[in-house]
Amino acid sequence: MKLPNRIIFGLLLCVLMVSAPHAEHMPIWVSALCATALAWRAYIARGNLQLPRRWLLILITAGGALGLIVEFHTLFGQEAGVTLLVMLTSLKLLETRSSRDAILVIFLSSFIIITNFFYSQSIPTALFMLATLLVIVSTWLHLQSAALPVKARARIAGLLLAQSLPLMLVLFVLFPRVQGPLWGMPRSDLGRTGLSESMSPGSISKLSLSDEIAFRVTFKGIPPMRDLMYWRGPVLADYDGQTWTAGRTATGTSPQLDDLSAPVDYTVMLEPNDRRSLFALEMPTRVSIPVKMTYDFQLRVRDPVTSRLRYDVRSQLVYRANAQEEPIQLRYATLLPRGINPRARELAEGWRSAYANDETIMLAALHYFTQQKFGYTLEPPPVGVNGIDDFLFVTRQGFCEHYAGAFVFLMRAAGIPARVVTGYQGAEFNELGDYFIVRQSDAHAWAEVWLQGRGWVRADPTAQVSPARIQTGLTAVMRDNAALPLLARTSSPWLLKLRFNLDLIAYRWNLWVLGYDNERQFALLTRLGLADIGWSKLVLYMAGLLALLIGLFAFLMLRRLYAHHTDEAVRLYRKFCRKLARTGVIRAAHEGPQDFAARASLARPRQSPAITNITGLYIALRYGAEPDPEMLKALRHAVGAFKL
Repeated sequence: MKLPNRIIFGLLLCVLMVSAPHAEHMPIWVSALCATALAWRAYIARGNLQLPRRWLLILITAGGALGLIVEFHTLFGQEAGVTLLVMLTSLKLLETRSSRDAILVIFLSSFIIITNFFYSQSIPTALFMLATLLVIVSTWLHLQSAALPVKARARIAGLLLAQSLPLMLVLFVLFPRVQGPLWGMPRSDLGRTGLSESMSPGSISKLSLSDEIAFRVTFKGIPPMRDLMYWRGPVLADYDGQTWTAGRTATGTSPQLDDLSAPVDYTVMLEPNDRRSLFALEMPTRVSIPVKMTYDFQLRVRDPVTSRLRYDVRSQLVYRANAQEEPIQLRYATLLPRGINPRARELAEGWRSAYANDETIMLAALHYFTQQKFGYTLEPPPVGVNGIDDFLFVTRQGFCEHYAGAFVFLMRAAGIPARVVTGYQGAEFNELGDYFIVRQSDAHAWAEVWLQGRGWVRADPTAQVSPARIQTGLTAVMRDNAALPLLARTSSPWLLKLRFNLDLIAYRWNLWVLGYDNERQFALLTRLGLADIGWSKLVLYMAGLLALLIGLFAFLMLRRLYAHHTDEAVRLYRKFCRKLARTGVIRAAHEGPQDFAARASLARPRQSPAITNITGLYIALRYGAEPDPEMLKALRHAVGAFKL
């Protein structure tokens, strides 16, 4: 039987809604092919035209599969597999003729919903997928009963989804957690925003234009002051004249931290960034997950962070880092390319001749940035081949990467070991959720200098040029700069409150839904008194709760179905029979209303007129052609007045 056009357009809407979010992840030609297939099928339905020949569909499908092989070099895997599934579902509509084909499209659409969470697990994505599922269920109901109006289908579909919520909740809470995130499959083309393993003029200033969240932090005690919040990330020691990159470790010994004090404990929820670096306050001494601390105090994980990662850290805000440094490492930290930035070299050599020790030279360099009236800007002028000379003596306008890079160059030119440290500085406190937010706009670069007896010491020339950047944040320095991201402009109280409320919702979603791992499941079960429960008992409890819920739903549905089929006249007549039964006149299961009335009249002759009247009204209402409201009212009054 030919499918009605309304069902065809419903199926088109289902496929469009589940496929649209994939458009930005699929090759352009695949998106164009899918859109063409959907438009073609809509045109065929609207004009009551013939579906394309099977040989043409086979040719298009084979060509699409060949194109995917050329594009991905395979038909398997996450990207290629999802793209193939979306393409085949779109093409399936071009041969959809029967109810069986329609059901297959509905099943495929329901499966494609899940694949959307490979790319995004945010609340808007979940809400859009819920709306999509509502459309799919409504279309399925239309396929089963074409007479149902649109509002009725939507209401029933919503009721079905609402009934599934308790089952979903039981499965979510009790289903044994797998190790690792369910949707965190490695990807290479996500285009994440975040700090890279290198730094060149303009790299961090561009990152500061992003209001994306890098990570959130919850402190377990009193948080440190903002100017102490240096979130350490990649350390850069190699310089080629333009770009700083992560250097090689010249020694195999372990890093040493001494004279530790001012400990602080906190929890970091890191957003996916496709990097191996973790971020922690300087200096971390304990991390709750397996990490490697490199010789220059970086926290590194084995695999890139492709899904949200939560870890606890203890950091010491006062420390001595590698006070007994290896000579080969110190020599490596003084290397500079030859023949560039002669004026900067001359300035550093003058300091070396004028001052007695390294610390005095470091302070002189920091004072130089204050004395010469440097400017702090997101849009510094371009520099030439001798970029540091141009910055120090010509433009004197730059962002944190300009200051950190120039400072480290000056230190090395003076013979002092130094390196660039990148990460984030500061954080924004969300008082609604009692946690801190670190955004990409908080990206920062500073320097480390090795001093005899003190080890590696942090030096931040940006703090000399723009103290407000460190103490308050980027918006305090560039409040009127239109280049700043919208959510970084905190001048509007209502915008600030809206931002914090939205972020709190997202944070709770990440923490209790996306972050519900085996650790959180164990903590919840412990609070419920089930700390020693094993997987087998957990599965049994889960199955028992599911069976209980399904039984409860079945009972309520059957009771409602029974009540629906029992009209008011039947209910009143049964009430009448129960009154007679209390006097010993019990109606037999096979006994009809008239026979029962005759027998009851013989047993209770005084009530014979009332019995005859009630029975007559019931028969007329139950078996008559058109129910009479006045007659029903009379029956209700007669049964109520019937007494023995």
